[in-house]
Amino acid sequence: MSHIPHLINGERVAGNGRSAPVYNPSTGDSTTAVGLADRATMQLAIDAAKAAFPAWRNTPPAKRAQIMFRFKQLLEQNENEIAALISAEHGKTIEDAIGELKRGIENVEFACAAPEILKGEYSRNVGPNIDAWTDLQPIGVVAGITPFNFPAMVPLWMYPLAIVCGNCFILKPSERDPSSTLFIAELAHQAGLPKGVLNVVNGDKDAVDALIEAPEVKALSFVGSTPIAEYIYSEGTKRGKRVQALGGAKNHAVLMPDADLNNAVSALMGAAYGSCGERCMAISVAVCVGDQIADALVEKIVPQIQALKIGAGTSCGLDMGPLVTAAARDKVKGYIDAGVAQGAKLVVDGRGLVVPGNENGFFVGGTLFDRVTPDMTIYTDEIFGPVLCIVRVGSLEEAMQLINDHEYGNGTCIFTRDGEAARLFCDEIEVGMVGVNVPLPVPVAYHSFGGWKRSLFGDLHAYGPDGVRFYTRKKAITQRWPARKSHEAAQFAFPSNG
Repeated sequence: MSHIPHLINGERVAGNGRSAPVYNPSTGDSTTAVGLADRATMQLAIDAAKAAFPAWRNTPPAKRAQIMFRFKQLLEQNENEIAALISAEHGKTIEDAIGELKRGIENVEFACAAPEILKGEYSRNVGPNIDAWTDLQPIGVVAGITPFNFPAMVPLWMYPLAIVCGNCFILKPSERDPSSTLFIAELAHQAGLPKGVLNVVNGDKDAVDALIEAPEVKALSFVGSTPIAEYIYSEGTKRGKRVQALGGAKNHAVLMPDADLNNAVSALMGAAYGSCGERCMAISVAVCVGDQIADALVEKIVPQIQALKIGAGTSCGLDMGPLVTAAARDKVKGYIDAGVAQGAKLVVDGRGLVVPGNENGFFVGGTLFDRVTPDMTIYTDEIFGPVLCIVRVGSLEEAMQLINDHEYGNGTCIFTRDGEAARLFCDEIEVGMVGVNVPLPVPVAYHSFGGWKRSLFGDLHAYGPDGVRFYTRKKAITQRWPARKSHEAAQFAFPSNG
């Protein structure tokens, strides 16, 4: 069985010791394995990044940007190969994988603006012969820990921007689907990235703890589940590191009585069942304001769920592929069992799905529950699977209170034709990303991505302007050149312009 290596100091490094199987979720087969780094291997990457930092931080931002321009071109040229790698190890459809990559490329495009985004501020004559300015300087060695559900996009949220800001980066991708992440990092080196500036180290909790504990690593960015996000934030910050840790979600879509139902149903289908529900921005709860809109939603959406085209992700023209692992499949089925046991109405049951020719794949069909209440685990927990729950409420205010009471505050949306209702929703909802007739309100690359409450630990969101702030330190410089032959008496009062 072949082994997926690490990428350290520009070279492939074989795993040493432990490894984990990597599966094709569509077939259930494992044809390769990934090495799980020990602390010594992680230290090699840290040392390489630390050694590369002095030269890289002094590389002009325009030259860093030129590498990103070439990187973007290579990503576009290798789109089909990258999508195939993602689909083979994650299970999402080829079309979905291409969409993921394109959203990642948007962040590379933003990083190409390095000379502009790194400009400081300058003020002349803040005092007699005194000028002042601010300078954005890199932090040093920084690291990212990324999830399985977006093996291309989420790493591209992190290291292109960190690198153009002058930092050196260590990426710890998910061990479930590492091949596309490694391939993309090698394209960055083909684009001209110096050795040591970007390193990819595969691993599990041991690798994560090595990054947390290493004093050379100054900042950590994480995307994954809330328990791990909270752990990384707590352990990292108490060691003086800068940390942004994006956690879980339970995203609600509110359907008002005046919603354009046909468009709302189409939006819900993609948002709930796209990528088999394995998205932190997936809509998993439809909150219907009134029984009339709820009944109409059930009538319209059930035939579309039953008509979902499901199969091997590597095939084209499908709506949905498998879940990433057998454990993920079993977990989702367990939640469906719990929903039935707790009294929700199971309208469409995806547990019995069998894909001909892929009987051993990790498949669960599209599932729909109605009459769900807030005390049920299918409502409270992030299922991370193709399960949509319908909750019925009597008013917009009740819907908003339901959302605001939930521990997560990642994303939400409202479907309505009423501008007053939409404005109230946007103003009062306690969620970080909000859509109006937009089911997946993922910000474009020149804004920033992040939730509220237990969906984000840290003060700064991911990518965009907040990403620049996260990967740089601001230095304020005040400079004075007194006139020659001048002499001034000492001043003991605190200096001011008064």
